Amino acid sequence: MKRLSLIAAAALATAIAPPALAQQSDVVPAIAAGHTLLTVTAQGSSTRTPDMASYSAGVATQGRTASEALSANSRQMAQVMAALKKAGIADKDIQTSDLNLNPVYSQPKRLPDGSYDSDARTIVGYEANNNVMVRQRKLDDMGKVIDALVSAGANQVNGPNFMLAEPGAASNESRVDAMKEARARADLYAKAAGLRVVRIVSISESGGYSPPMPMAVRMEASKVGAAPPVAAGELELNTNVTVQFELAP
Repeated sequence: MKRLSLIAAAALATAIAPPALAQQSDVVPAIAAGHTLLTVTAQGSSTRTPDMASYSAGVATQGRTASEALSANSRQMAQVMAALKKAGIADKDIQTSDLNLNPVYSQPKRLPDGSYDSDARTIVGYEANNNVMVRQRKLDDMGKVIDALVSAGANQVNGPNFMLAEPGAASNESRVDAMKEARARADLYAKAAGLRVVRIVSISESGGYSPPMPMAVRMEASKVGAAPPVAAGELELNTNVTVQFELAP
């Protein structure tokens, strides 16, 4: 009976073991006795010319009252939205990204000792901001569209962030490149150690775009001249893989 009680207690302890403890056996991959586990991290890349971009555009207005600031912003933003649609930007490619209304405070009062009394600040007006995120599918038209936006009243333009409309093929190319690099490195280590690669034990991946540095543009309608030049440059898609190999004599 004592022996049976010990067995039952062991079974109960296993049943209520925390998940982390129950899965510890899966942390280290199983390899044959006398073999070596090699972990290699490698990066693959592919380059493409961007075919799409996104940028934000909007309006900031001020008024003595919240209603005045918001009304002025709404009128000006309506003109900006109309300019976007007139330039050929589809409704699905325009999305409100930021809409806010905040008080504008007076400058802090300076005291005789040179310090400032921040408690004496009062609300002297309000500022309204409304921005939309725009997806630009025709990159050759981007400069003209931005020019039209500013002419329509946009005084905040930020971006662009270049991207690919269909990144699948380029991503797969970088994955293949990463795996080739990982295998070549594993073969190098194995040969240097007098071993050979038996199999791949596990593969994990991370990666993404390495876009050109986005530009930031802030313009006033009164200062609009020629359409701003925009250079798309080249996108690099990177894939990082961590591969575990089993090595044998």
